[in-house]
Amino acid sequence: MRIVEIRHTAEPINSSIRNAYIDFSTMTAAVVAVVTDVVRDGRPVVGYGFNSNGRYAPTGLLAERFIPRILTAPVEATLTDDQSNLDPHKIWALMMTGEKPGGHGERSVAVGTIDMAVWDAVAKIEGKPLWQVLADRYRNGQADERVWVYAAGGYYQPGKGIEALQDEMRGYLDMGYADVKLKIGGASLQEDLERIEAVIAVAGSGGNVCVDANGRFDLQTAIDYAKALQPYGLRWYEEAGDPLDYALQAELANHYAPPMATGENLFSMPDARNLLRYGGMRPDRDILQFDCALSYGLVEYLRTLAMMTEIGWSARQVVPHGGHQMSLNMAAGLGLGGNESYPGVFQPFGGFADDIAVENGYVRLPQNPGIGFEQKNNLYAVMKRLAA
Repeated sequence: MRIVEIRHTAEPINSSIRNAYIDFSTMTAAVVAVVTDVVRDGRPVVGYGFNSNGRYAPTGLLAERFIPRILTAPVEATLTDDQSNLDPHKIWALMMTGEKPGGHGERSVAVGTIDMAVWDAVAKIEGKPLWQVLADRYRNGQADERVWVYAAGGYYQPGKGIEALQDEMRGYLDMGYADVKLKIGGASLQEDLERIEAVIAVAGSGGNVCVDANGRFDLQTAIDYAKALQPYGLRWYEEAGDPLDYALQAELANHYAPPMATGENLFSMPDARNLLRYGGMRPDRDILQFDCALSYGLVEYLRTLAMMTEIGWSARQVVPHGGHQMSLNMAAGLGLGGNESYPGVFQPFGGFADDIAVENGYVRLPQNPGIGFEQKNNLYAVMKRLAA
């Protein structure tokens, strides 16, 4: 058993939408195919992965550092001790050979993309959906039967007014979602409040609405928004300030009692630990949004979850960013609190398997081996071309 080849490409996810910080007109995502010599149903097992939106495809890092380290290593360095499957932990260690700690940059994205593809291959070789593999290995076989998901959208877009925003949110509710998220911080406070009130009118309650500033605010602006938002009873107020400004986040907690959320732009276990040590996050209500595809993959994520447990946080407070099937499998298999979803944007990467319906804000998991990319036709068309 061995990895025969690792292929990669950069795919555009260009769009006219924007959040408070960036637009997505030139955004790309890396897609990786880990090709093995294991044969199932007459074809080689191929594991697929991609990086989440918001970070560009780390093409150079993949080609120059991380893929060669795997392919030039001895075969036994990639396998479990009994040689029955690939070992994601050993492969992760190979990728990180020679890498100093800290200064994560975009290397965490490159490693996370390959790591996703490795876990997809591992589950396919084992003949199980990934969520079941994770439950068997890390949760005594107990997987959640369904996962809470929310629809992330509400981006700023040329010509998109209040009526179009409401139509978008109604569309998500018609799909079966019960909770939605919109962007703030890309307009004036008064305009954002009008947008929030319009979405609440559609969703039925502030408790069904999340808002996301994408790290745009300084402390005073974050506080000004907090005071204005507090009466709405929102599900959460997300990433008000720079993701590494733990002092801002801690001070904001003194001005905003309802739940807050952050963490999607923290890319390692030590960064996550610093947020929980110094960021004023409250384990009884606040939400952590670490995204495995951006933060060195599931191998590092397991370390993050272990760290959280040690200091008194529940995995149920984790709702990953990214809106992808990898995190959906992790949520079910590891007992996380839910998962983001992009049913209307970032296609073909956003959303889940085509035959998995959202019912009252929850989804069930596919039974096919692996992560389930083959059941999402528009995404699998991209992946299949890469592995052809």
